[in-house]
Amino acid sequence: MTTTTAADGTKIAYTRTGAGPALVLVDGAMCYRGSSPNDALAKELAAHFTVYTYDRRGRGESTDTGPYAVRREVEDLAALFKEAGGEAFLFGISSGAALALEAARSLPVPKLAVYEPPFVVDDTRPRVPADHAARLDEALREGKRGKAVKLFMTEGVGLSGTTVAMMRVLPFWAKLKRVAHTIPYDSALVLEHQSGEPLPAAWPEVEVPVLAIDGGRSPDWMRHGVASLAKVLPSAEYRTLPGQTHIVKAPALAPVLTGFFLG
Repeated sequence: MTTTTAADGTKIAYTRTGAGPALVLVDGAMCYRGSSPNDALAKELAAHFTVYTYDRRGRGESTDTGPYAVRREVEDLAALFKEAGGEAFLFGISSGAALALEAARSLPVPKLAVYEPPFVVDDTRPRVPADHAARLDEALREGKRGKAVKLFMTEGVGLSGTTVAMMRVLPFWAKLKRVAHTIPYDSALVLEHQSGEPLPAAWPEVEVPVLAIDGGRSPDWMRHGVASLAKVLPSAEYRTLPGQTHIVKAPALAPVLTGFFLG
């Protein structure tokens, strides 16, 4: 484990593995090194890239500095890019895909790939309530971390109450509660595009080649969001991985990323 320092003094912990051009992997909500699908993905990609995985601020071994702003997470990536030699390919999953899109507006990213940013662009699932972020903040202020995770999982992710009730008795629920204070960070990244309305006609300042990926077994609402994103980006390709869900398997995803980044 190594650390780098972001512009506001936050220590960002990261792991570097493999050899080849630099590739940074961005986690989704409540994930961090040791508890992330990107851990397995990094192993698959290490034969072709120097892969950087990191703990987003407030998680794992990274520190945090308030108040939160999306631009600060972009600055975290800027510090990591400096460690990687100045530029890097970028991949983001779920809400981490929204962060990667934001970062690609200002950082030296030759190519960007995203997997299932959770955008709600039509009526194929209930839209996220307008007061979702406020109720998340309230739960966290009251120290009700479990309630915050439940709100995020039901209203943000769209899981049923029954599914979340079953999750609460599993060992990993404690890990989720431990990083519940970072859920508002991910909400800040995606809520603007979870209203059930179409995405903007043009995605500003993201002009690099983009690969927008979804899973063939993922919910319709999520796939519609990815397809819509590919249409509004000026230089994007849309790809579906047959048989995959939002919990995508690294052996299915890694060859697609390798072909895109190195092709």
